[in-house]
Amino acid sequence: MIGVALVIAVAKGINVIMNNANITDTILSWAEHLVVGLDSGVFAVVSYLAHIILAFFIPSSSGLATVSMPLMGPMSDFAGVSRDIVVTAYQLGSGWINLFAPTAATVVAGLAMANIPYGRFLKWVMPYIGAVLLSSCVMLYFAA
Repeated sequence: MIGVALVIAVAKGINVIMNNANITDTILSWAEHLVVGLDSGVFAVVSYLAHIILAFFIPSSSGLATVSMPLMGPMSDFAGVSRDIVVTAYQLGSGWINLFAPTAATVVAGLAMANIPYGRFLKWVMPYIGAVLLSSCVMLYFAA
């Protein structure tokens, strides 16, 4: 649990620094010009893809939420998308990457216990991973 607490503390520290240095406001101002008038479905899918990228580098779901939600929530307001769509994109992105990412402890531990090489696992699971990605994008687009 110490590792999880440290990740959350570092994520909160990044959030505090971004707020105190007005970095968050600068990013939101820049992003507002990009998302105003954007199709809501496109915004939802882009939000999903952004969360996937962030989730790869921040394997803690709590840390990911601490880093991403202060930016993605206001951006959804600018795009005219309900915040629950952004939360759904966050959950889908975090869950999708944790199905196969080498940074996901459960994947690595499970493969080690089963004595399955990561490359063979990845080759076998890729069709399923692709189907989940595609279906998630379609569902998010129509939900938004």
